[in-house]
This record gives sequence, C-alpha cells and structure tokens, in this order.
Amino acid sequence: MSVHSFYFKRSSSSSLWTLILCSALTVWTPVQGEVLVIGSNLPIIAAPGDDVILPCHLEPMFDVRGLTVEWSQPDLKPDPSDRLRRVEYVHLYRDMREVPDMKLASYFRRTELFMDDLKHGNISLKILNVSEEDSGRYRCFIPKLRSRVKAAIVQLVVDPNFTKTSTTETPLHHRNLQTPDPQDVTPGNGLSTASVVVIVVAFISVAAFVAYFSHRLHLKQTKHPEDETQKQPLPV
Repeated sequence: MSVHSFYFKRSSSSSLWTLILCSALTVWTPVQGEVLVIGSNLPIIAAPGDDVILPCHLEPMFDVRGLTVEWSQPDLKPDPSDRLRRVEYVHLYRDMREVPDMKLASYFRRTELFMDDLKHGNISLKILNVSEEDSGRYRCFIPKLRSRVKAAIVQLVVDPNFTKTSTTETPLHHRNLQTPDPQDVTPGNGLSTASVVVIVVAFISVAAFVAYFSHRLHLKQTKHPEDETQKQPLPV
C-alpha cells in the first residue's frame, strides 16, 4: 500500500466520523434545555368547599408574564346554541391580566393565578370553594410557547367523603412530568429524548456499516500494480 493511499483512506475515515458526530449533535441539541409545561400525574383530591391548587409550571424556570396562559376543561363540550362554537375558559390570562369576559360563569370570581410567581414559570391555578361539579380534567396551556410540549393535564376529584382542608395541593415531591395528549405536542417536532437516542444510534450504526464496506471496496480498487506483478507465474 502506498503512503498516499494510506493517508487518503485515513482522511476519508476521519471526515466520515466527523460528519456522523456533527449529525448526532444536530439531532440532539433541540431536546436539551427545552422548556416544558409540567403538571401532575396524580389526581388532586378535595372535599366540597375546599380551596384547591392545580399544580402546573414550566421547567426549566421561564418567565411567562408576557405570554397567554389558558386553563380549560378539555372534556367540556361547546354550547350547541353558539354558532361560533366559542371556547370558554376556567381561567384566561392574556396581555398581563385576567380576561373574565371569556370565562365560564360557574368559575366567576373563584379562580386565580399566582401573579408574583409567573416570572418563575409557576402557572398553577387556585380554585375557591370547589363542588362535585368541578371534578374532571383541567388543561393548562401556553399557546405561544416555543416548545414541543405546551400543555399538561391535571385531574381534580371532589369527594364528599374526603376530609375537608383549607387548601388542597399535590406535594412538591410527588409532582412528575405529565404525559401530554397528542394534540398538545407540536406537529413535526414531537420527538422524545428516547426517540432521539434511538435515531442517533441507528444512524451511527448504519453509517459505520457503510463506512466499513466502503473501506473494503476501496482497498480492492486501489491495489498497487506491483501486487499484480508478484502474482504472475515466473517464466520456465
């Protein structure tokens, strides 16, 4: 093998692995440090008359004071008599203030956000004097958040057999990442961390397989002419 051929193959192999590494980093980077909306995978259980806090926050910490925050009941059907099928909210925060005009009548003057904590990404909702009719799923949603997970679901159960407390809330150490509904994931950018790892590993494996056979093929195609001469039979 000539010196030129050796360095050519070595340079080609280094360039290939550099390309593979850069591609892997390109795929992985958008996932790292992304701001996600996090709720609770445990139901919030309260007694009638309790004040409850539905936990929801952004992680890592992110200032949402300039964004819109929507709390709604995803299982609530629109009013069939409303031709515009307008959405009514449990609580709507927009333009740095509450918007009561689009609020469900049953929650009027019963809900509030923690305004001083919005700058820290806390969008938990406090509901006063809950009743059994308040039981159900609640969705916290930030429509303009640049993230693949913009919303989370929190379940509220109002049980008359539950001991009445002043304020009911999920303990901090029990709060976990809420698995989003399919509609809460931004289309085309909904890869989870595990999916990205699988894609990167598969890509590297295929690239390594191709590089190996390309190298073998290159060896066959660049045999030195002296090798062929040595294989010829000597004259008698």
